[in-house]
Amino acid sequence: MSTLLLALLPLLAAEDPARAAAYDALAQQPRRTPVVAVASVVGPSVVYIETESVGTVNSWPFSRRVRQQGGGTGVVVHEDGFVVTNFHVVQGAQKITVSFAGDPVSYLAELLSYKQNEDLALLRILDEGLLDTGELREGLPSGMRSSSVRRTEVPDQFRVEVERRPFPAVRMGTSADLMIGESVVAIGNPHGQEHTVSDGIVSGLHRDVQAQDLRFSNLIQTDASINLGNSGGPLLNIHGELIGINTVMNTAAENIGFAIPVDRVREVLEEELIPNASRRAWIGIDLDPMEPGLVTAVVPGSPAEGAGLCVGHRIVRLGERRVESTEDWTLASLQLTPGELTPTEVEGPDGSIELKLIPWSKVDGVLWRHLGLRVQVLRTRRSGDLVRVVSVRERGPAAATGLQEGDLLPAVRPSDMTDRPSAKARSGRDLAAIVERMAAGDELEVEVIRVNPDLQGKLDRYVGSIVVSGE
Repeated sequence: MSTLLLALLPLLAAEDPARAAAYDALAQQPRRTPVVAVASVVGPSVVYIETESVGTVNSWPFSRRVRQQGGGTGVVVHEDGFVVTNFHVVQGAQKITVSFAGDPVSYLAELLSYKQNEDLALLRILDEGLLDTGELREGLPSGMRSSSVRRTEVPDQFRVEVERRPFPAVRMGTSADLMIGESVVAIGNPHGQEHTVSDGIVSGLHRDVQAQDLRFSNLIQTDASINLGNSGGPLLNIHGELIGINTVMNTAAENIGFAIPVDRVREVLEEELIPNASRRAWIGIDLDPMEPGLVTAVVPGSPAEGAGLCVGHRIVRLGERRVESTEDWTLASLQLTPGELTPTEVEGPDGSIELKLIPWSKVDGVLWRHLGLRVQVLRTRRSGDLVRVVSVRERGPAAATGLQEGDLLPAVRPSDMTDRPSAKARSGRDLAAIVERMAAGDELEVEVIRVNPDLQGKLDRYVGSIVVSGE
């Protein structure tokens, strides 16, 4: 065999001069095309999302709970680790991880907010991640301490603490000036093939599409390959700017995919996702809209009052972020976690002081601010989940009605809906959702169950009305 190859070598060397010249000309062509450049610059901003949820499998005559895996794509929109994706990618997930190309750590992420009818969700990358045994053998990644590594319930997997760092964020473009035939690039994880790049053109604009139980309007249509797993990933113009979020594909046709225009994504982010996310943790203050961080009101009994915040204080640092603008405050609020200690620096008449603030959840905040109570879920075998009052604000609306700690609130009804049956209250979230739709001065009719000592332990049931506070 080697003798035959040696005999062929002179033949391979004797190339036609014209053909050789053609190859020389091709060698002068740049291999780094615009698509290569876009993939190189934007690829680090794209994440592979993996989810884990628990579902029920019915197998007559029994049913069983099973772990279900899912996946999709997302794109970093801010260096603090905020990621936009499709809501259906993370819907119902108990655990979310995101992975960057070339990074051995799968970062844990949390769902901050979502808008289901737009199929958009906002995630935040946490300071913890997962690492496999094989990756640990290669040594700890930079920014990681050996003391932070601990085992998980999954064999050969470890949980690690990671130093927060600026994440590479995509540059936002506009979808207002898109042209039919314009070159576009999609980056995603189709069928689990991580960080796959495809290119094509804008093949249509202003498309209306029905996908399962959602109807999308004004979508971008493209022939760039978009398959299962591309959902939530970026559609980019040739300048590497985000022009859309890939969301649905037409399974009945080839080479037809759709993306939510980035102008709509930006609008939903600014009007829905970011405000909702920043309100998920509640500290109980009002701020001057013209003076970032200046406290104008403090809710009695709130985390802010408990920490020592007063009207006239100016918050100059919340957590790790300095507050010098409205944007700073919004970003700092996004990173608050209910129940976690948040160092807070304020300036007041006596100079600068540092306070220890522990935010509440949004649900607790809504109920405390507008009803003057906090609740928890009481699980019972006979009646299912019930809402139990665990705290009542002195001189608050609930106290004025006569509610006490330990009272059960099985049903509620706004006073303007007396022609309808009362709504069952199974959680604080149920109760808060009703209260948020009511205006200050409205009355919330509540059914109350109380163990009355005078009745030797029997249940005392009555109906009262709480006047919703607007403070």
